[in-house]
Amino acid sequence: MKYTALKATLLAAMIGISAGNAGAADYRNNPFTLVYDGAITKNEPGKVNIHPVTYKLNGLDIAANVYTPANYDPKKSYPTVVVAHPNGGVKEQVAGLYAQRLAEHGYITITADATYQGASGGEPRSVDKPMYRIEDIHGMADYITQYAGVDGKRLGLLGICGGGGYSLAAAQTDKRFKSLATVSMFNSGRVRRNGYNDSQMDTIQQRLQQASAARAQEAAGGKVQYSGDANLTDAQIAKLPFELYRQGYEYYWKTYAHPGSTFKYTTSSLLDLMRFDATDHIDLIQQPLLMIAGSKADSLYMTKDAFPKATGAKDKELFIIDGATHIETYWVPKYVNSAIGKLTAFYGRTL
Repeated sequence: MKYTALKATLLAAMIGISAGNAGAADYRNNPFTLVYDGAITKNEPGKVNIHPVTYKLNGLDIAANVYTPANYDPKKSYPTVVVAHPNGGVKEQVAGLYAQRLAEHGYITITADATYQGASGGEPRSVDKPMYRIEDIHGMADYITQYAGVDGKRLGLLGICGGGGYSLAAAQTDKRFKSLATVSMFNSGRVRRNGYNDSQMDTIQQRLQQASAARAQEAAGGKVQYSGDANLTDAQIAKLPFELYRQGYEYYWKTYAHPGSTFKYTTSSLLDLMRFDATDHIDLIQQPLLMIAGSKADSLYMTKDAFPKATGAKDKELFIIDGATHIETYWVPKYVNSAIGKLTAFYGRTL
C-alpha cells in the first residue's frame, strides 16, 4: 500500500483533532514527515542524515528510515541499532527520535513501519499480530546488515513500548542482536488478554468470542472489524481511567500526530495477541539487557514483571527515570536525554 493512499484514508480523522492546536508538530512542515522535536529537515554534509528506503519482507513492501552518523563514510565500520516502534506508532514519531539521537552518537540506525501498518504494505490495514511484529524486527536486521558501513558483529536492538515487548521476543532467538534495550516496555499480549493493569480479567472469554466472530466474518468476505480506535473529545479523553491512554491520545492525536499512526487494530488480531506474552521463553535472552521505564509510568508493572524473568541475561540492568510517565519518555527532553545517556553508555559497552 502506498503512503499516499494511506494518507488519504487516515488524514480526515487526524485533522479533526489536531486542527487548531498551535503547539502541535505538523508532519506537513517536514520533508520526511517527521513529527518529533529536533527532527532532520534536510540532509547536509558532515551531519546526521536520513535515508528513506524500501525493501521486501515476505512479499510485502516495507517503508523504513535509515539514519547515518555525521561524516558517515560507507567504507568505514559502524555499530548499528535496530529500533522497533510502539503499538500504533510509526517511524516518524518516537522511534525516529531515538534513532536520530543514537545516530548523533555515532550509530547507524534503522526504524521501519510494521507490516500492515504505516507506509508499509499489507492488507487488510492495521493487522497487529505478534508473529508479524517480531518478523518485522528480524527483517530490519536482514536489511540493515547489508547496508554499507554496518558492522553486523555490532548490532543492537531497541524496542519502545509495544516494540519493546516484541524486541524481547525477537532477541530470544535472533542472536545477531548482541545487546537489547527497551524503553517503556509494553507487553501487548498481556494487556490485550487481561486488560491494562489486569483490569479486564472477567471478560477474557467474551472478548475471545468477539475476536473469533470477527475472523469468521473476514473469512466469509465480510467487513473487517476493528478495535482500539476512537475519535474522542477532550472531555472523553480526560475521563479515561489510565494516564497512558490519556497522554497517549494527546501524543498520537494532537501534539505528535501523523496520518500513518492509528490506535486501531483488526479485532481478529486478538486471536493471536491474547495467546502471546512477551515474557514467554524470556530466559532464552542471554545478551546484555537494559530495561528503561519511568517511575511514574502506570505501565511500569510490565517492565518490573519481565526483568527478573530474564534469568539467562547475566549482564542486565533496570533503569528507572525519576518522575517520567510512559508517554513522557517519548518526547520530554530531560527524560529522553536521560534515556539516551543510558542507552549510549550501554551500547558503547556492549557493541
